[in-house]
Amino acid sequence: MTFAASTLLHDVELLAPAGNWDCARAAAAAGADAIFFGLSRFNARLRADNFTDEDLPELMKFLHRHGMRGLVTMNTLIFPSELADAAEQLLWLESCGVDAVIIQDLGLAKLASQIAPNLAIHASTQMTISSPEGLSFIEKIIPLRRAVLARELSIKELHRFTKSTAADATPLEVFVHGALCVAYSGQCLTSESLGQRSANRGECAQACRMPYELIVDGKKQDLREVRYLLSPQDLAAVDLIPDLIAAGIHSFKIEGRLKTPEYVTAVTRVYRKAIDAALAGMPSPVDTADRYSLEMTFSRGLSTGWLAGTNHPYLTHGRYGKKRGALLGEIARCGSGWIELLHSPAIPLQPGDGVVFDAGEDRNHEQGGRIWKIENNRIYFHKTFTPLDWSRIHPKQQLWKTSDQKLDGELRRSWQNAKLAPKKSALHIRATGGVGQALTLHANGVSATSQMPLAAAENQALSQESLFAQLARLGDTPYTLSSLDFAIQDRCHLPLSEINRTRRALIDALSTPEITPIRRASPTIPSVMATEQMQPPSFDPQLSCLCRTMPQLEAAVAAGLPTIYCDFEDPRRYKDAVALHPEVILATPRIIKSGETGYLTLIERAQPAGLLLRNLAALQHFQGHSHLRKIGDFSLNVANPLTAQLLRDSANLERLTISYDLNISQVLDLLRDTPPAWLELTIHQHMPMFHMEHCVFCTFLSTGTDYKNCGRPCETHVVHLRDRVGQLHRLSADVGCRNTLYNGRAQTGARFFPALLQAGLRHFRIELLDESADAAAERISLYRDLLSGRSDFDSMHQQLDAIEKLGVTEGTLRSWTTSKKIILLAK
Repeated sequence: MTFAASTLLHDVELLAPAGNWDCARAAAAAGADAIFFGLSRFNARLRADNFTDEDLPELMKFLHRHGMRGLVTMNTLIFPSELADAAEQLLWLESCGVDAVIIQDLGLAKLASQIAPNLAIHASTQMTISSPEGLSFIEKIIPLRRAVLARELSIKELHRFTKSTAADATPLEVFVHGALCVAYSGQCLTSESLGQRSANRGECAQACRMPYELIVDGKKQDLREVRYLLSPQDLAAVDLIPDLIAAGIHSFKIEGRLKTPEYVTAVTRVYRKAIDAALAGMPSPVDTADRYSLEMTFSRGLSTGWLAGTNHPYLTHGRYGKKRGALLGEIARCGSGWIELLHSPAIPLQPGDGVVFDAGEDRNHEQGGRIWKIENNRIYFHKTFTPLDWSRIHPKQQLWKTSDQKLDGELRRSWQNAKLAPKKSALHIRATGGVGQALTLHANGVSATSQMPLAAAENQALSQESLFAQLARLGDTPYTLSSLDFAIQDRCHLPLSEINRTRRALIDALSTPEITPIRRASPTIPSVMATEQMQPPSFDPQLSCLCRTMPQLEAAVAAGLPTIYCDFEDPRRYKDAVALHPEVILATPRIIKSGETGYLTLIERAQPAGLLLRNLAALQHFQGHSHLRKIGDFSLNVANPLTAQLLRDSANLERLTISYDLNISQVLDLLRDTPPAWLELTIHQHMPMFHMEHCVFCTFLSTGTDYKNCGRPCETHVVHLRDRVGQLHRLSADVGCRNTLYNGRAQTGARFFPALLQAGLRHFRIELLDESADAAAERISLYRDLLSGRSDFDSMHQQLDAIEKLGVTEGTLRSWTTSKKIILLAK
């Protein structure tokens, strides 16, 4: 395969994860070009060991000494009270020579470009960049050096990003190996909704790896051992490396900052082989042993993810949610303390290896242990050290190998015993001069000149070969001579001692003195509050309502609400909504992928009065539509005043919905630092927890693989997922066949209304889900009475509990340490 000039060897990067020092050393030993890692704050893997601020100078020296780059993750949302600390961290990264910072929060990215201009900015996959149009919007407001694209894109869709051949096109990065989130990165609210642990803050509770029951039209669907309905297999794109290079991808990223150095070693060296072979135009050298090491170091089953296209049952089969490893085979016979497999395993097996029995049980009840001995094809387990319940182990169950002590030892020795020599930089020197002139050596924009002039050669003259031999004597310098442009005129001679002195002078000129990082005080964070905006709005609080069905819309119109949003699963029905209520505001899909801007055109043709914009592509597409009202939705992740101002000004938005990641204390902080008229709060809703490319309807209610052959069960069935505590959660599919799982319990912020009103907020929204017209009218009436002062929270809460089937919760708005204080202050 021949590759474009834009993807030459020096532009292709293998990027490995490092959750600690051992993983950084393992990545270096295995051939990574760069690592990405986090510090103790503002990173999406808070459970990793991570590095301290004090580690950073030494870590960057280690990486640069070995020819590697260091990328720091600040890939979380930043709350108002954290902006000063985040700014101080950015300055420290720049001072320590960090090569790039990976950022989710748009306001933080803009701030970084202003206060740390030498720090390259990479857009995190948490920015949810899923289309070229979305990337174009970011490029206009932030000086990007790289964009990490959404993991849900196929290679065909990636090609649409790289059609541009412009020299300043943003280099692209994709994940090629590791765990896959079932939800779009930056759009998962499940951990926040169920347990106040935000995935957008590095505290994912991995609810996608838990078992769920499928409830179809009120009845439990019998799926037998299939219960992990939201747990994808892991990504392994090692066979797609040539295709990704051909698609113009620059950086190949391995997930795993929570993994071991043995995992980093195994995965990095396999992908190093694959990338080097692809760039050399050679067949892939990845063999069975390499694939085995990928399975054994960590896997829930390996797949090509979304890169090879959509195949829902292939990616998420639902049989397990934990690490599996390699399949040994099926149990043929068993007795107390032993088993025999139907066929001899094709992979190595020895005493001490770990296994797990796949009996279709819940992940918390699965049985496994280490092999005691193997005799005559019979595998024995020690009754004391591996106490198994043999009544639960039967023929036809599968046996998986979960650990290999021999492989683990080899991988450990590989990184622990590696002799990591400093990596030398290739040097290209040009030599000029002539008789009576000095010898001048040029390299990398600097030069050095001999103190003696070149003399006419009486015998042997300087030649390309002889000068190269002298200049190549670079010893323990960080350089190796790659080429010499011999541009010396005449037959010249110069003593070897003078050539050597000039060479040393050139190296001295190339060498930059080591700079000791210094702490700089946090800069003043720019205020977005103009003098005239500091006064609370003079108008009364206004209630808006988001409707998802025509009967709900009819109820909202009958109530005479000033602002009504429509969010229909099929945007072709939007023209009916506009016909009923010309002032309606239509919601865009939450995700727009490559090639899907036609959905936005369809919405535009409905001729609404305004738009509820939910993604970067929609902001870009409707940027010039000044005749429309434009409101930014929660999915734009507005968590601080800098992000609010950046989006409002760059997309000409009327107002923005406050991020659902903020609790009440943080919402009040935002209102203190941001003009309240810019903001709207969703005061009642069923939280949209998972928003995912994965289609549960197709996978578990059809025999198809995607929307083309699934038969559209989403159009004929009402589906809920029941979690481990018995809670039902409504599932829906949108126009792009993306699924959203809504929290079964409604969330209300009614208790905090007085404090929000006192803080200046005037725009409040309620969102309906599957309510009837009568129920919709009742909820609208309840909240209208609250906003008008005709009722208070206590009386309203009793009515809400009565009409909501599962009661209500304060959910993500609840701030356990400050709620009571805020309520008392409001009173």
